[in-house]
Amino acid sequence: MRALTWQGTGKVSVETVPDPVIQEPTDAVVRMTSTAICGSDLHLYDVLGMYIDAGDILGHEPMGIVEEVGAEVTHIKPGDRVVIPFNISCGHCWFCRKGYFAQCETTQVVSQNKGASLFGYTKLYGQVPGAQAEYLRVPQAQFGPIKVPDGHPDERYLFLSDVLTTSWQAAKWADIEPGATVLVTGLGPIGQMSARIARHLGAERVLAVDNVPERLAMAARHGIEVLNFDEIDDVPAAVRELTGGRGADSVIEAVGMEAHGTPFQAGAMKAAGMLPDALARKATETIGVDRMGALRTAFSSVRRSGTISIIGVYGGQADPFPMMDLFDKGVTMRMGQAHVKQWVDEIMPLLTGDDDPLGVDDLTTHRLPLEDAPHAYEIFKNKEDGCIKAVLKP
Repeated sequence: MRALTWQGTGKVSVETVPDPVIQEPTDAVVRMTSTAICGSDLHLYDVLGMYIDAGDILGHEPMGIVEEVGAEVTHIKPGDRVVIPFNISCGHCWFCRKGYFAQCETTQVVSQNKGASLFGYTKLYGQVPGAQAEYLRVPQAQFGPIKVPDGHPDERYLFLSDVLTTSWQAAKWADIEPGATVLVTGLGPIGQMSARIARHLGAERVLAVDNVPERLAMAARHGIEVLNFDEIDDVPAAVRELTGGRGADSVIEAVGMEAHGTPFQAGAMKAAGMLPDALARKATETIGVDRMGALRTAFSSVRRSGTISIIGVYGGQADPFPMMDLFDKGVTMRMGQAHVKQWVDEIMPLLTGDDDPLGVDDLTTHRLPLEDAPHAYEIFKNKEDGCIKAVLKP
């Protein structure tokens, strides 16, 4: 089959690799019909190469048609249309029974002190071959795959794999009350959907900050009050002014670690990635090359006794939090990988009808064949050609 493979820092290519096969009775093989590029894939592209081997298949936002199932897989069958959660969970361990699927004990990567395995996401998360390919082997398929109906294009359901469920968790964990004001930092795909979901869950006003014109325009189409940080000297001060001096009731931090940032941070990330793997791992884990600007904006913008929901992905050891200020303000913080299947039953009814209350149909900006994946990575990374969300069609 053809698959998008990591070949070195800043280099990916589509190669011919062996087809996946059933290895365990709980496996399935799914033919990919759509698979998206995530912002966290850019961390692998530019920063976290010390945890990847050349030839590793990337991608963790898949959907397609079931080709084959193992003997213990009974809830799906060949021919079914399915979406695959990005985290691999068993459904029956202690954490899964409590709904914490991102911490599944069956697939935890104990050797790296990490939670549930992820598709296409480095040795830290199991080094499981990813979904930017023609076919995908799905471990724990007795639980993971989500059957979806026909009648809508893939993009109506594809984002259950990550974007929609991650954004839903971000908004739910932000403790949004009717009439609240919510601030979203970052208007990539997660920020876009988090802002729309915050409105759906009852927020009266949703503010969002970014500086990319296409992102700002997309958010504005959905009733979001956008703030361009290139035009504002002090974003937290602007938020307080818009909220009568109080600050936002809730903040959703949807930026996380980026492959760019201040020149110093960008240089530190690049330098760490160029070291031999053992040294690069140590530098990434201890020096701390996270982009803290978005977090500081969140800390300063939230009102006293407000809530910050951190859904942007962070790696390494970030700068110390301003604990005195956070304690004095009485801020609640929640964070972590999305527990995808915890949220599917709440979201699915919003996708199956003819209407589109979350605006899911207005997220994908680029659809490209799998062979064009390297180009898709470049325009997504560089925010070129208005690229906000790219979907590959194997």
